[in-house]
Formats: sequence, structure tokens, C-alpha cells
Amino acid sequence: MIELREESLNKYTTFRTGGKAERLLLPENIEEVKEAVSSCRASGEDYIVIGNGSNLLVSDKGYKGTVICISDKFGAIKVDGDAIYAEAGAMLSAVARTARDNGLAGFEFASGIPGSLGGAVFMNAGAYGGEIKQVAEFVDVLHDGEVKRIPASEMNFSYRHSIAMEQDMIILGAQIRLTEDDPTEITARMSELNKKRVEKQPLEYPSAGSTFKRPEGYFAGKLIQDSGLAGYRVGGAMVSPKHCGFVINYDNATSTDIYQLMQDVTRIVQEKFDVTLEPEVRLIGEFV
Repeated sequence: MIELREESLNKYTTFRTGGKAERLLLPENIEEVKEAVSSCRASGEDYIVIGNGSNLLVSDKGYKGTVICISDKFGAIKVDGDAIYAEAGAMLSAVARTARDNGLAGFEFASGIPGSLGGAVFMNAGAYGGEIKQVAEFVDVLHDGEVKRIPASEMNFSYRHSIAMEQDMIILGAQIRLTEDDPTEITARMSELNKKRVEKQPLEYPSAGSTFKRPEGYFAGKLIQDSGLAGYRVGGAMVSPKHCGFVINYDNATSTDIYQLMQDVTRIVQEKFDVTLEPEVRLIGEFV
């Protein structure tokens, strides 16, 4: 297991911001994940578990404790008939390509999400009408020091939520069940979704994807746009004029810039529409 001290976390988040972790661990298998967690618990040290960092905003002050990063070093992918089992560090794009190459459809929605399988299962990630709960069969987790296999029906999947968030579970891997289809057709659907992303999302700038959850009955991006906030800036952070649901690192933003912009957007939308925006992005460390 790789262990790094005082490691800058801006390399481990898609916002490309954030301070240093006192300790960063990069486990490569289940035993190393268990070892990392047990060592933190034994010493009473604070710890967090992250994946590809595509849904995180890490404080400029860093994290006082240990960050356990489930990277693609722990990312094996196996195909068995119409099922795919992937370890938590596998990138969603790699799982989607594997599905396509094996003539398995149903995971195209995730092909452009820049996250890992573990993070996607943890928050029931989704896009373009698809989400993890539609394809998951079972999930392997580390919970209270034990490896457990949980049927997807018991994961309490809902919009950007799973039981793992409530019960301090670490996702180790998951099996998805797909349907057979022509790889050419699957490729065409993936290409069409990628085209939509390029046209509608500010992929040329670092971001964490959709910054806010979708309020019931509304779309966060439209509320922000209708509040006159397209292009609104705080320091190097900006509300993307291309898609107002994205906060982007436009010009060497700090995490503090991004956090303050999120606070401003939340306040202004509340004042104009009496709708409370909740962050989809997880906040790590101290921001106040």
C-alpha cells in the first residue's frame, strides 16, 4: 500500500483545488482497505474515503487526518455472461467500454461520468435518465470491519443517495446486470451521449459536474440561470455560462472561491424563487 505524507489533494479532485492531507493511503486490494481503516480506528485518527474525487470540494486548509483513496489500482473488471463485477476503483468509463466490447447494454449512461464505480454506487450516480440502482445486482462493502455483500434492493437507492451514506460503509465493488445487444448499437448510443455532453457541458474546465442536487419540481441549472447568475464569478470560480448547473474552476480558483460562489448562488436563488439548493458536491474539511 502506498503511503504519502502532506500530499496535496488538488491532484485527487476534478476541481483541481484543495490543501494537503496529513496522510494519504492508496490501497490496492480489500485487505489493504481493511488495514487502512483498522489502523485509523485503532489510533483514533480521523479518516475519509474518496474515489476519483469527481464529486468533492476539499478545503484549502486540507484534511487533518488520513485520506484513503480508492484509485484504479483497485479497479479490476470481470465479465460473466450478462453480468459485470467491478472493484470500487474502476472508472465508470472503463466499465462502460467493457460492457460495450462484450455486447452488453444498459450502462451507456455512465460512460461519460468522470467517477469511479465506488463513488457512483455510494451516491447512486446517474445521467441522461439512467442511474446505478437500475443496473446494480449486489454491492460488496466494508462495514464495522467486516466485508458484507448487500443485495441492491437493500441499498436504499434513491436520488443521489444510498444506505452507504447513512451507515459509514465503504464500497469495495459491485455487480451490475445488463442486457445483450449489438456492440455497434451500444457504441452509437455512447457517442450520442458524449456529443450531448460536449455540446452542453463545460468539459474544458475543471469542475465536479452538477454542483447542486435537483430540487423537487425544478432544475438547479435553470433556477441559477433565471436568477441572472450565468457567468457569475468569485475569484477564479465561475457559474458556467454554458451550463449554469456547473461551477467551474475558470482561472486558478481556490476551494474558498468555489465555496463562496456556492453560498452566493444558494442565497440568491432562495431570495428570488424561495427554493433551497442543496450541494451535490461533498465538502471535505473546514470552510468557515
